[in-house]
Amino acid sequence: MTSQNDDRLVTADGVRKAAERIKGHAIRTPLIENEMLNEAAGGRVLVKAEVLQLGGSFKYRGAFNRISQLSAEQLEKGVLAWSSGNHAQGVARAAQHFTTPAKIIMPTDAPELKIEQVRKFGAEIIFYDRYTEDREEIAKPIIEETGMALAPSYDHPDIIEGQGTLALESVDDARALGVELDAFIICCGGGGMTSGCATILEDISPSTEVWIAEPEGFDETWASIQKGERLTADITQHTICDAIATPTPGLLTFPIMQRLVRGGVTLSEAEVEHAMVFAFKYLKLVVEPGGAVALAAILTGKFDGRGKTTALTLSGGNIDPLLYSSILAKYS
Repeated sequence: MTSQNDDRLVTADGVRKAAERIKGHAIRTPLIENEMLNEAAGGRVLVKAEVLQLGGSFKYRGAFNRISQLSAEQLEKGVLAWSSGNHAQGVARAAQHFTTPAKIIMPTDAPELKIEQVRKFGAEIIFYDRYTEDREEIAKPIIEETGMALAPSYDHPDIIEGQGTLALESVDDARALGVELDAFIICCGGGGMTSGCATILEDISPSTEVWIAEPEGFDETWASIQKGERLTADITQHTICDAIATPTPGLLTFPIMQRLVRGGVTLSEAEVEHAMVFAFKYLKLVVEPGGAVALAAILTGKFDGRGKTTALTLSGGNIDPLLYSSILAKYS
């Protein structure tokens, strides 16, 4: 569903403008270095800790950038979004900031923590079955009836450029340490963060290779890039990486990724869980499964970090306590 997507191009200047809009509203999250991680990678690793962002994920950046540009009339009618939880929280929080109503279409099996947070920020939740229903089809009549502005989870220039701000910050902070980034590994679902980060990196750090990390069964983005056409994952599959279990790369994000992404790796659930435990033990950070795939890429050696300076995203930290404790117990 792209009827409310701008047809303008995503640009590096757009990312810079988004950074100005979110300044003082979103957190400039730290770029963390850890000797245990460097040792495991055989190189230097800088971790962009978006788990510390408002709402517990990078999604607040794009949501704020999108809603901040709505007119007074649009803000009065409100915002509609769909999300398994992290974008939902970002939109709900940003909507509350701008005192605009928000409706979020969420899967019935979304983590309870994410559901609670969306409700906390005053958004109305419309539940759907992610295995049998199409969230975009559910959205169409709501938009027609209410005139609400659409804030898609990834396929909109404002969203993409907002997410790209984290790479802009990462390059600035890496240079403050006196280093250039050889590679940037991104947790990839529909490609909003990847395409936004790749766009700004092409402009400010063109020698930095962009890589994506995806979970088994939902690794259709790198497969799509290799084949040259958008492929679709089997959405009847279950995965613990709910945050990035998107069925297909976006109409807007795919051509950007096709041009700028240099490699991709697929991670098993066990590998993702090991990365979550590593983050807990050594980085002292809580990371949800979908937010840990980039870390898993370097810990497994599927991305070869030897002799390189690599940045990666810990993109989200919203996980139900019972699931988290069971994963920690499994590997204790």
